[in-house]
Amino acid sequence: MFIETKRCHVLQESLLSSASGYSNYRGILNWCVVMLMLSNARLFLENIIKYGILVDPIQVVSLFLKDPYSWPAACLIIVSETAGWILHIFNLTCMLIFPSATVLTVTSMTPVGGVISLGIYTVLFLKLYSYQDSNRWCREIRQARAKRLTRSYSCPDVPQSNGSAVHSHVSYPGNLTHRDMYYFVFAPTLCYQLNFPRSPRVRKRFLMRRLFEMLFLMQLLVGLIQQWMVPTIQNSMKPFQDMDFSRMVERLLKLAVPNHLIWLLFFYWFFHSSMNFVAELLQFGDREFYRDWWNSESVTYFWANWNIPVHKWCLRHFYKPMLKRGTNKFLAQTAVFLVSAFFHEYLVSIPLKMFRLWAFMGMMAQVPLAWFVGRYLNGNYGNAAVWMSLIIGQPIAVLMYVHDYYVIHHSSTE
Repeated sequence: MFIETKRCHVLQESLLSSASGYSNYRGILNWCVVMLMLSNARLFLENIIKYGILVDPIQVVSLFLKDPYSWPAACLIIVSETAGWILHIFNLTCMLIFPSATVLTVTSMTPVGGVISLGIYTVLFLKLYSYQDSNRWCREIRQARAKRLTRSYSCPDVPQSNGSAVHSHVSYPGNLTHRDMYYFVFAPTLCYQLNFPRSPRVRKRFLMRRLFEMLFLMQLLVGLIQQWMVPTIQNSMKPFQDMDFSRMVERLLKLAVPNHLIWLLFFYWFFHSSMNFVAELLQFGDREFYRDWWNSESVTYFWANWNIPVHKWCLRHFYKPMLKRGTNKFLAQTAVFLVSAFFHEYLVSIPLKMFRLWAFMGMMAQVPLAWFVGRYLNGNYGNAAVWMSLIIGQPIAVLMYVHDYYVIHHSSTE
């Protein structure tokens, strides 16, 4: 037993002697770590004593926000012409899809609120399209001038108009500022220009008159709709459900007068009072929002003169580019009616949460009507045909939409 105990002590001593050799380097590593920490702590303390605290996250962010156009690498990757065009199309598409999806899915959204919301987004869609298109023309002209080339179109600039005053003249790309873009967003026009005609001052009396007209006519419109149109429309539902043709015609004729009067008041409220109010407030010099459409001897003349901002947009950004690409004139006009019909349907069917294409069909019916009036009627006969289409055509569409809306949303619950 003594021999075994002695043998164990010898074995233990041999193990301890081998552990104290080169295989046990943990202490050396700890020593290196401690020395490294102390040396770096000295350097860190020396840097703090010499320079102070220099860490400032806000300063780093401000470097990127101060002049984002000075990032050549990021601009080459993100804002190339192809990528910019794709992002522009994506933005415009979302501008139409997202509001319409919201109107369709949110049950608390009323038809009137939906029409107003989609109308604002449609105006913004047309403005941003014009903004990109106009600046693209200016960029191409600038490149062409650099190469001593000429273009068949010119960069949109200030139109010569009497009584206008230009506050400051800018040229591309000096117009690419937030101030310029936001002015265009709120200006009563759909076509972008680098230098809009400006009025020299704000006429306070003119501004107050337009404001009074806006408030008074709005109350009058609401009162006429509630007192005159709503009862007539409600009484028209049964003849349409029973398909009583004689009573349907009688209801249609009864609705035509108040509907047309309300449309005329709305036209004056929007195109004269409201748009002149905004133009005067922003010192916007171009006040041609409509022409003498009431003297129209053809349907084409009416559509070209009753809504000048939309007509100029269609002419400048849709009709003329199609002609330059070799499209037939009649096909180009039909395409303009198609686009107009799409937006009419977009603004009416989606807020009502039903798709009956009455607005689209009514707009497309203007194409054969315009051809017939322009070919066979002229003078007073053409003017009478235009007035007839306005007085009779609108209440037909109103009754069709109201009837379908009533059937879909109310008749099933009764």
